[in-house]
Amino acid sequence: MMRTAGTIRIVVADDHPVVRFGVKNMLQSEPGFEVVGEAEDGDVAITQTLELEPDILLLDLAMPRLPGLEAMRAIMSRSPRVKIILLTSTISTQQVIEALQIGARGIVLKDSVADDLTESLKAVLSGDYWIGGQRVANLLAALHELMQQAAAVPERKTYGLTPRELEVVTCIVEGCSNKDIAKQFSISEETVKRHLSNVFDKTGVSTRLELALFAISHKLVDLDA
Repeated sequence: MMRTAGTIRIVVADDHPVVRFGVKNMLQSEPGFEVVGEAEDGDVAITQTLELEPDILLLDLAMPRLPGLEAMRAIMSRSPRVKIILLTSTISTQQVIEALQIGARGIVLKDSVADDLTESLKAVLSGDYWIGGQRVANLLAALHELMQQAAAVPERKTYGLTPRELEVVTCIVEGCSNKDIAKQFSISEETVKRHLSNVFDKTGVSTRLELALFAISHKLVDLDA
């Protein structure tokens, strides 16, 4: 692929076509940015990034097949030069810390994309970070502050489960079959099995009943919802 001198090449990875379209449109109106690839899930994000070697990867945190943090781990181990900015609707302090430790350069909330995206790109390209809606030069100080916040507000322990995996756990507690879960989330039963396998690994249980009991005792599900 021909590269225009001075052009910042970007891959946009998000499972919602509307988000990808919106981000692309925003960047097309900004001189110096070019969207060279798109990805609808974590696996494709890895492939596109390794093949196209963009300057920036805009990566959705919650994606099918492979969540953003896992995709980022795979990319950083093989293509550490790319600068990754996470796009997310919601993120916990613990996830922010984990993302930065893996190698993320910025986190942009989707409801702030219109205001923050261009600024976050400029910050990251200049060598800084974008955290909490602002440019951050000192990563260690920012991490220290985030860790203090996480300690001050103990968050529900999720054992590394993704939002979708937690949804699957809730369904198991409610007594749903794999077929029910697949229908509810419009995914294949094979995908449900993969989610369950991951959940079993992360929680250390081996049956659906054990998982339901574990989820209730560790408050992984909100029974009042």
